[in-house]
This record gives sequence, structure tokens and C-alpha cells, in this order.
Amino acid sequence: GNFGHRASAVSRFNSLVLTVEVYAVMRFTRANYFELEPGEAFSSGLHTHYDQEEVFYVQAGTAIFDTGTGEVPVEAGEVIHFAPGDFQQGYNPEDAEGRVVAFAFGAPGAKHDWDQIESLVYCRHCDDKEGHSLSVTDDATFELTCSECGNSFVLD
Repeated sequence: GNFGHRASAVSRFNSLVLTVEVYAVMRFTRANYFELEPGEAFSSGLHTHYDQEEVFYVQAGTAIFDTGTGEVPVEAGEVIHFAPGDFQQGYNPEDAEGRVVAFAFGAPGAKHDWDQIESLVYCRHCDDKEGHSLSVTDDATFELTCSECGNSFVLD
């Protein structure tokens, strides 16, 4: 299974309702606008937010979301929802014919609580993909720490 994720079509009416609902809670919601060229991704890797849910609306193109157990295509006019604790990484495939234009909405909160994000990345000490906590250094770079062995490294 893929955590039960599936793309959902958004009709014009539903899109309007979604817009009104998002506007009504905007102070509790974070929204990001993306234009992804072929080969680009929404984030640097498979991750989850334990304190936020996320909804992605694809306006143009087709984004692929890796859920850790499978891939879910989300076409223009569709949305996909991730509950807190659901792992995901969305991207525009290298062989795509054009860019993906999309919006990501996270709630609650307008900012990330970095302590509530976990990334699944390769740990060279464990020699496997493991959960890593995420923090921001004084130099404004990301530091990942393996939850299994405690090894830390900074993303370049």
C-alpha cells in the first residue's frame, strides 16, 4: 500500500470552496508556490512533518509523490493530502515534457517546527536509510542527525 494516498480531482466548485476555506484559516496556514523544471523536487528528500499536515495542489504538469511505499502521480487540477507522520517527497520527473506548477499548504502554523521533521536518508555509519532529525545551524544550513547511531552531518 501507499498509505492510502491518491490524487483527488478538484472541480471548479470544489476549488472555490478550498480557496475560501484556506483563506478563512490563512493565519494558521503556510502556503508555498513552486515551479519545478524536469528533475527538480519540492524538497531534498523523503520526509514527514509530525506537527503539520500538507496538501499539494498541482496547477500545471504532473508531479510524482514518493510515499516511501510507492509513487502517486498527481496531475493538473488534482490535490494530494499527507497527514502528520506520512512520509513523502514530490518531484517533477527528469523525463517530463514541461514544468510542474503547484501550491503546497501546511497547517497548522506558518513556520516549520524543525524538531517535528524527520527525513529518511542514507546513513553511512548504519549503511542503511534511517530516520534523521533536522535542525538549522547558526550558518543557516541543515544538520541531520541519525536516530539510530547519532551521526550528524550538514547538507551542502
